[in-house]
Amino acid sequence: MSLATPVSPERVLAVIPARLASTRLPRKVLRELNGQPLLAWVVEAALRCPQIGQVVVAADSNEVAELCSIRGWRCLMTSPELPSGSDRLFAVSHEIDADIYVNIQADEPMLQPEQIAALLRPFADPTVPVTTLKVRCPEHSVGDPNVVKVVIAPNGRALYFSRSAIPFNRDGQQVTHWKHLGLYAYRKEALARFAALPPGQLEQIERLEQLRLLENGIDIYVGESPHDTIGVDTEEDLHLVAKLLARRKA
Repeated sequence: MSLATPVSPERVLAVIPARLASTRLPRKVLRELNGQPLLAWVVEAALRCPQIGQVVVAADSNEVAELCSIRGWRCLMTSPELPSGSDRLFAVSHEIDADIYVNIQADEPMLQPEQIAALLRPFADPTVPVTTLKVRCPEHSVGDPNVVKVVIAPNGRALYFSRSAIPFNRDGQQVTHWKHLGLYAYRKEALARFAALPPGQLEQIERLEQLRLLENGIDIYVGESPHDTIGVDTEEDLHLVAKLLARRKA
């Protein structure tokens, strides 16, 4: 890697795409979670991260924008027709200039500032275009297709992401499996290039958007997270996270 150079927090923008029209758990970003909206847990974690200079909620509804106004959070309205969080991130990049854009999912209330710091750390190397996170994968989750796994080169570069168990342990060797956490950070040029690319074949087969980057020769570097997260997609997830957050506070 190149000689480390610090990234100025003032040039790092965290974008939280807050889509109200979720399908599996309707209106989930506004659902009450231990006394405040689910979205509040995510925004406040981002605001506590010293490596981030700006935080903006990319809203697609007046209700989310109103919550942001009440809480004093910066908000930018984006089209409800945008198909993904990455597209919403790119839309924000047209309005707010930054060197690094951090895509933080609005349904990750267990997010902690240390995770964002780990995500940004590889950018000390000016040649790193995109980063994401990994955490040790529990053995019972290795075969679960809903848990995305990642394999990484010794220098931290992602080799592949898959819903399958990778690497496949044919001979029963000692192996560590890594779970992928869906936080991403992009240099501005890499984000623009990603947004201009059509979905790739591997991306469509695995239903993993990050494979579009690898298929087109855009490297992703993977930081190790000190904490796992649980994304909220169902009522069961919401109840589980409520218990875990209460336990953390206690």
